[in-house]
Amino acid sequence: RLHSHDVRYGSGSGQQSVTGVSAADDGNSYWRVRGRTSVVCERGTPVRCGQAIRLTPLGTGRNLHSHHFASPLSGNQEVSAFGEAGEGDYLDDWTVVCSGTYWVRDGEVRFQHASTDVFLSVTGEQYGRPIHGQKEVHGMAASSQNNYWKVMEGIFMQPSEVFKAEQYHAEL
Repeated sequence: RLHSHDVRYGSGSGQQSVTGVSAADDGNSYWRVRGRTSVVCERGTPVRCGQAIRLTPLGTGRNLHSHHFASPLSGNQEVSAFGEAGEGDYLDDWTVVCSGTYWVRDGEVRFQHASTDVFLSVTGEQYGRPIHGQKEVHGMAASSQNNYWKVMEGIFMQPSEVFKAEQYHAEL
């Protein structure tokens, strides 16, 4: 599970850490899907494959972020959480890579950083203190089995009536 809490990296950017955890009962693994930087995304609007979004952890309000710093354990590209109250910068934008037209609830998805093209990934490197046992999340240049993600639980908004009409009644 993609996870973030207010523990900062001791190297690299010094920004809030983003890790992978297996525990299902930790509120720091809940993320809000938002429109890309400077774009308002209406609640209930389906997310298109290829669309740029921001992911914001509910607990801290900082956005999933990446930049050209080396990640602390693997030396890949660092992924952090950045900004205040959901406001950050263009390095918070991630492109949804999926099959079909829309990101579907039970489908696997990849997130590709819009500025540096790395894929959001998790591998086996584990941290010691103060986040013992949590796995490093980082950006990898190549797609692999380490960068597939799936929604596990959450609040799902139904598509708007306008979208439903557009999707099912395209004929005139």
